[in-house]
Amino acid sequence: MNEKNYSEMTEHELRQEIARLKEKARKAEQLGIVNEFAVYERKALMAQAYMMDPKEIEPGEVYRILGDEGNFFRVDYLKGRFAWGHRLGGELHTEALPISMLQNLKKGK
Repeated sequence: MNEKNYSEMTEHELRQEIARLKEKARKAEQLGIVNEFAVYERKALMAQAYMMDPKEIEPGEVYRILGDEGNFFRVDYLKGRFAWGHRLGGELHTEALPISMLQNLKKGK
């Protein structure tokens, strides 16, 4: 099977891929296969990042981290579909998160 990269997929193909990955994650969760569940969830987040415009994420801004409620992330810079920065309130080590994990604080809760 000839797999496409997310960057080569149309929006329709990305939506289908996200639905497929979420279904696999659901099945893995039901079977109690935690590692497999986490892999499919992360892949779905990466596919969702390709449906977003990276220009929506602004360096210097603070965002809520989806799936990690109560934690916030300050973006230092963007590289591809990843935001590089650090979590607030903890150790200031640099990490990268897919832009689909970031929720703008100004656009709602």
